[in-house]
Amino acid sequence: MFARTLYFTGAESVRVDEEAVPDPGPSQVRVRTELSGISPGTELLVYRGEIDSEFATDETIDALDGTFSYPLQYGYAAIGRVTAIGDEVDDSWLDRRVFAFNPHESHFLAEPSSLIPTTLPPEQAVFIPNVEAAVNFVMDARPRIGARVVVFGQGPVGLLTTGLLADFPLASLVTVDPCASRRQLSEALGADRSVSPENLGDTDADITFELSGNPPALDRAIDATGYAGQVIVGSWYGSKGVSLDLGHHFHRSHIRVRSSQVSRIDPDHADRWDKDRRLDVVRSWLSDTDLSALLTHEIDIERAGDAYQLLSNRPDDAVQVVLTYS
Repeated sequence: MFARTLYFTGAESVRVDEEAVPDPGPSQVRVRTELSGISPGTELLVYRGEIDSEFATDETIDALDGTFSYPLQYGYAAIGRVTAIGDEVDDSWLDRRVFAFNPHESHFLAEPSSLIPTTLPPEQAVFIPNVEAAVNFVMDARPRIGARVVVFGQGPVGLLTTGLLADFPLASLVTVDPCASRRQLSEALGADRSVSPENLGDTDADITFELSGNPPALDRAIDATGYAGQVIVGSWYGSKGVSLDLGHHFHRSHIRVRSSQVSRIDPDHADRWDKDRRLDVVRSWLSDTDLSALLTHEIDIERAGDAYQLLSNRPDDAVQVVLTYS
């Protein structure tokens, strides 16, 4: 039996290698992956070569050490079963289903402390990292009762952010996406209305979220925000340039533009929140929310190249794509 491991080898190039299935060390477990989710945001930047190769992949995740220089492993949404344990690991870990922030590969080793045990079905657990990001965006936005909110981008993270915001007593929740099928999903998740960018009109929003990954959308988000409102930027543009019109509207607007990223808790929340508490919110929300409509494609890892071509070339045809390991 061989393990299968996905490598990004260059711009728009991936390969799957067969490697020996690893044996766990004394303090490790071995996980056999059932599903792993593809992030159409960050992973397409990697796939297209739109990230500085010297940039660190993620200093907060042990499985993602190193930089974005090719060839590299990447991915951070793996669900599987523990199939072997080291001599120092408690027997209760054996056969446990776990979530891991781990690249796309059929078998991997991990310290138990880095794993998240879950009773969720794999098709639901695969959304853990994106829901965590969405929770982080909403926490940083601090929506008030009666707020007018606009969300740009209804990919997986944008849709999940919409679903969370729909639980708040807002005055209006408007979402923006060029894809009609995503707009339909957005309204099913609770948006009051979902429009194409050209049909947004005047919103005078208290809060806008820019989650599209599309640099021109940040300028549109600022323009859609009313006096003293705020723009939450959850997109990562990689090496793509962003051009903003910070003229008359912005100059006197007192609009606040802030970044929000899931790797760390904002210091403003640190007195009451940590990652474990945030993760409890994620798991609770996932256990009560049916996200099956967002999972549009399951593709075997041997055809990983097809999955990335689909997301890159036909984004309107897919929302959440997962790799399977038959």
